Amino acid sequence: MSASAPPGPAGTSAPPRRTGAVVSVLALGGITVSLMQTLIIPVVPELPKLLGASASDTTWAITATLLAGAVANPVVGRLGDMYGKRRMLLLSLGMLVVGSVVGALSDSLTPMIVGRTLQGMSVAVIPLGISIMRDELPPERLGSATALMSASLGVGGALGLPTAAFIAEKADWHVLFWTAAVLGALVTVLVLAFVPESAVRTGGRFDVVGGIGMSIGLVCLLLAISKGADWGWGSGTTTGLFAVAVAVLLAWGWWELRARTPLVDLRTTVRRQVLLTNLASAVFGFAMFAMSLALPQLLQLPTLTGYGLGQSMLAAGIALGPAGLVMMASAPVSARVSASAGPKVTLMLGAVVIAAGYGMGVGLTSAVWQIVIVSCVIGAGIGLAYGAMPALIMAAVPASETAAANSLNSLMRSIGTSVSSAVSGVILAHMTTSFGAFTAPSENGFRAIMAISSAAALGALALAAFLPGRPSADATGTATTAPAGQKVTRGAR
Repeated sequence: MSASAPPGPAGTSAPPRRTGAVVSVLALGGITVSLMQTLIIPVVPELPKLLGASASDTTWAITATLLAGAVANPVVGRLGDMYGKRRMLLLSLGMLVVGSVVGALSDSLTPMIVGRTLQGMSVAVIPLGISIMRDELPPERLGSATALMSASLGVGGALGLPTAAFIAEKADWHVLFWTAAVLGALVTVLVLAFVPESAVRTGGRFDVVGGIGMSIGLVCLLLAISKGADWGWGSGTTTGLFAVAVAVLLAWGWWELRARTPLVDLRTTVRRQVLLTNLASAVFGFAMFAMSLALPQLLQLPTLTGYGLGQSMLAAGIALGPAGLVMMASAPVSARVSASAGPKVTLMLGAVVIAAGYGMGVGLTSAVWQIVIVSCVIGAGIGLAYGAMPALIMAAVPASETAAANSLNSLMRSIGTSVSSAVSGVILAHMTTSFGAFTAPSENGFRAIMAISSAAALGALALAAFLPGRPSADATGTATTAPAGQKVTRGAR
């Protein structure tokens, strides 16, 4: 079936006077969602006592968010392309608010897991926000806006840790969830007031079989990765989940290639520019999360270890907070480099900076100021790289698939963070040093994580080197051909 492309460039639907408000509100939404994921970190060690459950069971409060986000990202992105991105953005924010309220009212494990699952379903806010920007902003604003939106994932994470540590130290832990609920409600009101509904729609039917198949495959894969260390990597449960994930995802791929309106257009995803960007995104996700795992522990380990810095959770959070500000400051730089040299160059530059930051981290961790510098260098690289990814993706996919494509890219980052968590956990669990009755991860364990993360960034650099020198279409959405069986429509606002 032929497709009709939306007339005119992106940005014709939003009055210029509202452009700044649209960008600010969407970026605040991205920061709020990513902040939600770190709010619980300060109380994780206390969850068994707070919820009356075992330590292994309380890890589901984190795992549930990961799994829910993995399923929600591609599904909500596709629904956004079909029925309206703003509508699905509001639904995602609603999930965040409801989940936060449920968590705030929880005193046992089951409602906490329910609340965290609902919170996890809000992660599609960031790819939806990027997609709305493509539809609503003028071309000259799109690069910097999408760079900021993409970087908000790291910004919220970096700023969320000191904020959460302060709240947890000064107030009851339930206040963490009430804070998330209030922020979510505020962003929802602002979206209703300032963000218009995109008129670009795909149409067609939702691929229910594809949605179920991908959900099962992703849940099995991520569950095996995130819980493999607890269950044993060679256990029947872990290997069985990996086997089911492979079988289901292969069957899902076969179905998607034959579906009239697939959940994910695999023919688009295997285009060189999209495929390599998504693979690089997974590697960058690995590198970003390693910083969040290693540096806080180094800051908080007792000084008696000889390499720990003996800082409180609040002090550690404050030390890592500047990295979030650097990520935010790097977003406009990323956009300018992409505009002058192309997003491929920006992505490669980000990889080099991240690799250098982790390389510094192998030897510069003996003082708080050194860790601040290391985290800021890594943060600068993340800001550059994350800012380039939306431009690469949007230049290679039709406007009618923007939300789904950005959601898949976000999912690849999530897979990278899951692998990073598993690898770092194994390293720190096996490379330990005893100090009498006290056992802690060894200094060489942290150095190994830094070295592996630096190598991962160089791997992303190698992948980026094979990207086309310039995007196949500009990031404003000139690639507007819809897949067979779909029609691009422009609905009423």
